[in-house]
Amino acid sequence: MKSDKKNIRHLSLPALQEYFGSIGEKAFRAKQVYEWIWLRHAGSFEAMTNLSKDLRHKLEENFTLPAVKVDATQHSNDGTIKSRFRLHDNHLVEGVLIPTDTRQTACVSSQVGCSLSCKFCATGYMDRKRNLDYDEIYDEVALINQQAMEHNGKKLTNIVFMGMGEPLLNYKNVLHAIERITAPDGLGMSPKRITVSTAGVAKMIRQLGDDKVRFNLALSLHAANDKKRSEIMPINDSNSLKELVDALNYFYKATENEISFEYILFKDFNDSKQDADELIKIYRQVPADLVNIIEYNPIDNARFQKPDSQTAEEFMEYLGKHRVNARLRRSRGKDIDAACGQLANKG
Repeated sequence: MKSDKKNIRHLSLPALQEYFGSIGEKAFRAKQVYEWIWLRHAGSFEAMTNLSKDLRHKLEENFTLPAVKVDATQHSNDGTIKSRFRLHDNHLVEGVLIPTDTRQTACVSSQVGCSLSCKFCATGYMDRKRNLDYDEIYDEVALINQQAMEHNGKKLTNIVFMGMGEPLLNYKNVLHAIERITAPDGLGMSPKRITVSTAGVAKMIRQLGDDKVRFNLALSLHAANDKKRSEIMPINDSNSLKELVDALNYFYKATENEISFEYILFKDFNDSKQDADELIKIYRQVPADLVNIIEYNPIDNARFQKPDSQTAEEFMEYLGKHRVNARLRRSRGKDIDAACGQLANKG
C-alpha cells in the first residue's frame, strides 16, 4: 500500500514553519528540523535528539524521511572509493570518491540506469528505472563527503555529475540538488566547483543558459563527426554536432561558465590524425577551456579497446601542436570498476 505521507525534505523552511504553527509548536522548531535534514544529514527522525520524544513521534506519523543508505563500498589501490547506494524503494545507484593530492572529487549519479544506450558505457546497457529526487542526489554527495572526511581528513572540493544517467534528462532535480548543495544551509559548496556532464541534449543546454546557472558544463563528445558519433551515441541522431555547438555557444554567452569536452580514445575508431583534426575543428567553434582525453576502460558488453600508449601520446602531441588545451586523464579506480564508463551496479 502506497503511503500518503509526504517526504519532509520536500518541504521548504516556510512550509515547515507553517506545519509547526498548525500543531501549536514554536516556529524555531522548523529551523531545528531543517538543520537536521540538510546540515546534519539526519537519517531518521529518531536522530533529531534536541526534539522531544513526542514531537519526533508526531513527525514519524506524518512524514517520511527516505534517506539514502550506503549498501556496499569497494576500495581501490589508488584510494578511490566506490559506493553502491540503496534508495528507499530498493533501487541501487553508484557514486565514487576520487581523491588526489589537491582534490577530493565526488562523482555522482542522477538516474537509476540510463536511457541513452551509449555503446561504450556500462550504464548505457541498463534500462532507466527512474530519476533520482533532488534530496537523493544531495544524500549521495553528503555521504561521499563523509567518506572524504573519514578516510582523508578533508572535505569534498569538487563534484562531477558523471555517474549513472543523463543529468539533463533529470533537469529539475539536478538543478534543485545543486541549489541545496551550494546553499549556506546545505553543504555550502561553490557552484564553480561543480561540473555537470551531458551526452548532448541541445535543448536543455540552452535551458541552462536561460536559467543562468553558475556551474560548469562538460560535453561527452567522444567522436568529432556525426557519422562516428551516432554510431556510438544514438542521442547524436537527434542532437547533431552543429546543434550542440550552437547550444554550447548560447550557454556560454548567457553564463560565461567553463565548458570542457570529454573525449575517450578508442583504438582504430577515433584515435587517428584525421580524428584529431576534426576534434580541433569542433574545439575552435566553442569557447571551451579544456579537452579531457580519457583512457578507455573496457566493459563486458562493448567491443572497444584502448589504443597503445604511443598512439595516445601522439594524439596528445598533435593537439598540443595545434594549441588545443588538452589533458590526458588517467582513469582512477579501474580495479574496482569505478572508472569512467564502468558504473553498472556489479559489485
